[in-house]
Amino acid sequence: MKKTIKFPKDFLWGGAIASNQADGLYERKVEKGLSIADYTFCKKVKEKDDRAEFTSWKQTILKDEKDQNYAKRRGIHFFETFETDLALMKELGLKAFRTSIDWSYVCPKGIEEQPNQDALLYYDALIDCIIKNGMEPVITLSHYEMPAYLSEVYHGWIHKEVIDHFVRFAGWMLERYHKKVSYWITFNQINMANFDSLGIPFLAYDDPLGAAYQGIHNQFVASALVKKKAIEIDDGIMIGTMLSDKIAHPATCKPEDVLFSLKKNQMQFLFPDVQLRGEYPGYAFRFFKEHHIDIKMEETEAILLKNYPMDYLAFSYYYTKINDASKDDDNMFVRSKNPYLKASDWGWEIDPLGLRTALNTYADRYPHVPLFITENGFGAEDEVIDGCVHDLYRISYIKEHLLQIYEAIQDGVCIMGYLLWTPIDIVSCSSSEMKKRYGCIYVDLDDEGKGSGKRIKKDSFTWYQKVIESDGEILDHTLGGIS
Repeated sequence: MKKTIKFPKDFLWGGAIASNQADGLYERKVEKGLSIADYTFCKKVKEKDDRAEFTSWKQTILKDEKDQNYAKRRGIHFFETFETDLALMKELGLKAFRTSIDWSYVCPKGIEEQPNQDALLYYDALIDCIIKNGMEPVITLSHYEMPAYLSEVYHGWIHKEVIDHFVRFAGWMLERYHKKVSYWITFNQINMANFDSLGIPFLAYDDPLGAAYQGIHNQFVASALVKKKAIEIDDGIMIGTMLSDKIAHPATCKPEDVLFSLKKNQMQFLFPDVQLRGEYPGYAFRFFKEHHIDIKMEETEAILLKNYPMDYLAFSYYYTKINDASKDDDNMFVRSKNPYLKASDWGWEIDPLGLRTALNTYADRYPHVPLFITENGFGAEDEVIDGCVHDLYRISYIKEHLLQIYEAIQDGVCIMGYLLWTPIDIVSCSSSEMKKRYGCIYVDLDDEGKGSGKRIKKDSFTWYQKVIESDGEILDHTLGGIS
């Protein structure tokens, strides 16, 4: 007998974007400081190498080169169009909408004693509009939007003074919006230090790996302090940590590959282990010792981590790779391609079963917290034909991943919701281009910012709308009723 698919009634079907990839605040010439995203993620400054190590990074200082194509500064003009765009999200049926508050807009340098009032008025209007359109706001406090001043003057998160600046900013946001926003994320993909989310000029340090882990530790402490402040303001607020899922399969069943993969995966688990269990695990201390890394951690910080763990585990999921003991090293960002999987045009291996594996793995490891898939989607170069975008490839990708989420729920995994990356085309984070599109809504802008800006509903819009309306029931059908 065929089973009927039905997701829980309170499941948060939604979508996610980031301010720096959508809003275009810099272009609007609002009173905003430059963020690290306004520099680093707009130019192709890093080698395109999946196996790149810290020492291959090119950035040493932030430099504003006027002749470069800073696509992130342009976005899709969401700052001006959010009301009509969010109306489309309502039509899509979203129950939750994730975005970020640009730290460098609220605090242009990051050290201000008072927030920028213009920024507050914008976020007042944006959050109210999300709610008015029937969606639960999910707010990220730091989505690669650290003020560039903090990188230039303090070398980013390696300096402990930055903790105080971030917590002050976060406290303002919690105080202002706690009655409207229940779900918060401190740092987007906290384990993605190779994206320069830490604002550290690594080539200025003899030990870039040690500098990265010091910055990460300081972010752990900042998250705990934000959680402490949230409890003081409103104990109903949920503060989450967020990962980019990087669990990798062993290359083979050889014991060497199995043990090597275990050790590599442990260093991915380090982030939620510290933030959900409240302390550094033994394997991390061994890794630090073997790599001559000395984390400056005060006793009061260890107590904070223990007393103020995060409330839920959010993560992004796009692809998987493998750990090969014969050719990879123990750098957590160095992994190999899986020969058994097909890949997207951008080389990301498609592995829906890997999502179910990840969900069960996290649930087994952290049974005391719910999970939240806050990014998942398919980047492709869409083509408009006679005013339509027939993105069957995106529908297929999303459908197969949703089916595995459903299977994980049947396995007993507690999952809060699924946020599609993205409901609308925005500038890609990893490649800083518009042609790598993720949305269910096409935005008529190209890599140079040329185009009408018109919004066009893709086939995936109608399909995802039906998925949400039916609580997933149409996933029973071939491609969810889209032939």
